Amino acid sequence: MTIVTLGIDLGKNLNSIVGLGADGNVVLRRRVRRGTLTELAGQLPPCTVAMEACCGAHHVGRLFAAKGHEIRLMSPEYVRPYVHAQKNDDNDAAGIAEAATRPTMRFVELKSQDRLDLQTLHRARSRLVAARKALVNQLRAILLERGHTFRQGRKALERDIAPFLAEPPSDLSTRIVKLIRDMRAEWRSLDERIDALNDDLDDHAQADEAASRLTSIPGIGILGATALVAAVGDGEAFRRARDVPAWLGLVPKQMTTGGKPPLLSITKRGNTYLRMLLIHGARAALPSLSKQATPLGEWLRGLATLHHKAREHLSAHAADPRGACRAAKPLQTGDALRRVASRSSIASPPQCRDCRARRQARPHRLGEPTAWDWLRARMGTGRDGLKRQNLLRRPKEELQRTEVGGRRLMAGRVEHPRPWKPGSKNGASTPGLL
Repeated sequence: MTIVTLGIDLGKNLNSIVGLGADGNVVLRRRVRRGTLTELAGQLPPCTVAMEACCGAHHVGRLFAAKGHEIRLMSPEYVRPYVHAQKNDDNDAAGIAEAATRPTMRFVELKSQDRLDLQTLHRARSRLVAARKALVNQLRAILLERGHTFRQGRKALERDIAPFLAEPPSDLSTRIVKLIRDMRAEWRSLDERIDALNDDLDDHAQADEAASRLTSIPGIGILGATALVAAVGDGEAFRRARDVPAWLGLVPKQMTTGGKPPLLSITKRGNTYLRMLLIHGARAALPSLSKQATPLGEWLRGLATLHHKAREHLSAHAADPRGACRAAKPLQTGDALRRVASRSSIASPPQCRDCRARRQARPHRLGEPTAWDWLRARMGTGRDGLKRQNLLRRPKEELQRTEVGGRRLMAGRVEHPRPWKPGSKNGASTPGLL
């Protein structure tokens, strides 16, 4: 039977392959060594070859693409739901082949050798930078244990360590001074290797047209441009520009249920290294860009003003919810306020529901603890935790002040015409805390 889809579970030495026919049934199941994959690519008729986007997948994909096969690479997290029964290499290959037939599956673009080389340079540089950071931190710790402190920053330590080693203090032993000098020599070696990689990336950015255009964007330098070209390429894998920040994890996380779409912090999915470069580049360019008399500078100043107004509204809402809601009513229509409120540490959301619940009882006095504040503190703390619906169900009750646990709180007495039943909205006259 003709193989329509071939799923390959890659390994270091052995690779499991599963072939699916036109009806979706398994027609081929075997294990081959990595060297045999080249021969297999030439023996099979042109078909769809599916693999997980892991180490070595792009190399094998280029071998099969040269023989006329269609390559489909997928993220491992999207393949996992299609693996049935036990976890083994054969079932993984079958799950890969089945996932590749789904019309809604998202595929990874096959990278060329130049893009892989550029990505390798970035990963090697990142490893060297991490090693230098660990070395500098250990050097600071060794000197701090012996009572010698230096200013913060790698450049400051680099300037101050030279005169320190020229005339070492008498309280340092000979072996420690020798160790510090060896660490300083290793530091210089790491700097030279990092500078060499920086020069290589700079040459590539000047020679590559796409990277040169990216460097013209404020906040994107040589590292960000080359890393973006290595990861995205020409961008044909994305249908729209908004898909790129979603792929990088720069959009708010959704926890939608019951038709209510609350937005949390950013998802932090995708390429962590590329996201770090873009965020730090934006932070570095923001102070200078916001001072320029350009449309971009005006937009940044307006965004900063809205950000501060939103935080002022949240702070005022915690102190005087009724007045703050009226003062910041125009701000509540913007999405930026809701995004800022979702990242704020203040417990009160920027809506007036709390104010409406309290306004039906009596005006709120500044500085006085309310039943809502106590309810937020007690909600979900144990089996005696109270539900939020208990307050919203009883909006017309007469609140009283009471003493509970040494704190002045609000209490109420509810008058209902029918006897109370568990789970019902009606109840008898039942005193107690809300």
